[in-house]
Amino acid sequence: MNYELRYASHPEDAKHYDTARLRKEFLIEDLFKADDICMVYSLYDRYMVGGIMPAWREMNLNEANVSDLKAEYFLQRRELGIINVGGDAIITADGEKFELGYKEMLYIGRGKKEVVFKSVDAHKPAKLYINSAPAHKEYPSKKVTKNEADVLVLGSLEGSNHRQINRMIINSVVETCQLQMGMTELKPGSVWNTMPAHVHNRRMEAYFYFEVPADQSVCHFMGPVDETRHIWMQNEQAVLSPSWSIHAAAGTSNYTFIWGMAGENLDYGDQDFSKITDLK
Repeated sequence: MNYELRYASHPEDAKHYDTARLRKEFLIEDLFKADDICMVYSLYDRYMVGGIMPAWREMNLNEANVSDLKAEYFLQRRELGIINVGGDAIITADGEKFELGYKEMLYIGRGKKEVVFKSVDAHKPAKLYINSAPAHKEYPSKKVTKNEADVLVLGSLEGSNHRQINRMIINSVVETCQLQMGMTELKPGSVWNTMPAHVHNRRMEAYFYFEVPADQSVCHFMGPVDETRHIWMQNEQAVLSPSWSIHAAAGTSNYTFIWGMAGENLDYGDQDFSKITDLK
């Protein structure tokens, strides 16, 4: 597997990062490799971000049981969120079978010893984007489709931010310890997400951008409200967002992104908003 450990950064230190250092600390560029697991272990709330792409073989989550976990199996003390951004997948968790189509999400609770992934068609392999956080309690595994999501429609075409927020792994839909995940789809003609910008010191976050056309890009904004930085991103790349940082973006076209969070609470509305005119 491809594994990387990322340390937490102080906001005063991050002010001095150049472009290369900023990308090294926060950007996750390569998430999907055929028949491999790519994983980043972040010391922000010990959050894990990864990609699993089973093509010609079945893959076991325990292949990612990296030494830093010091666990008998991956989910011994963790919970897991998965969303499929590729071909159809079959996921088996301790004998319980789930079929996961495009843009469908699956929550797997703590304590599952054997989680196996495979693609229905090796020529159209599944691309399973995963987030994982420490868990103190076992909750049932549950598949969530867009039709079962808690949906918010925000913004406007005039404001270039008309978007649908599909809250899928959230406490009104799925019981979890601290993990929350969802998917935001921007309407054609809209490019801005998460405006007005905000921070939530109680939780860190990770964004994964996809459905970005091959000749287009997304510019992700981060940092304190009065000291922002940007990272240019391509299709199927992720970025870590510390609790002290805003997390917003504008694309050169519309796109879709997956957000995942972990931290102190499960209150989606616990956000400290900033005026757009206060951003610097």
